[in-house]
Amino acid sequence: MTFKSLSIVFLWVCIIPSAYAQDFLSDYLTGYTYESRKEMKISIAELKAGLIAKEIVLVDIRFEEEQAAWRMPFAVLMPLPTLPESYAQLDKSKIIVTACPHKDRAILAMLFLKSKGYKAQYLKDGLLELAESLRGDEAKDFMEKLE
Repeated sequence: MTFKSLSIVFLWVCIIPSAYAQDFLSDYLTGYTYESRKEMKISIAELKAGLIAKEIVLVDIRFEEEQAAWRMPFAVLMPLPTLPESYAQLDKSKIIVTACPHKDRAILAMLFLKSKGYKAQYLKDGLLELAESLRGDEAKDFMEKLE
């Protein structure tokens, strides 16, 4: 685990200071493996396939101002500060993929959702790369497949 990853985990523990969260995080870290590292991330190609198959819900956890400036119409808008109040509306039978422009907030949101029993991953390439991948014919084809 990198220093940045450990810093994010430390912040998560400080943000969610419950005994359960600390137990969850201790268990999660104790059982953390190379496979765990792979399972917590999802690629753009896997995300697109899962959205088309209706197996995945994409959650945009950026701040409201960022969402107002631009958004993905197929994403659930749930800013990170509102996640503790609004996560229960997410479908536990689906994989929940959290995303932000890069991945820092998405990792926090993914850990929070995992602590609540959700199958959660974060978009490893971020929303900026997702937007870049949805240009021209790619965007048209993807949106048609979503319908």
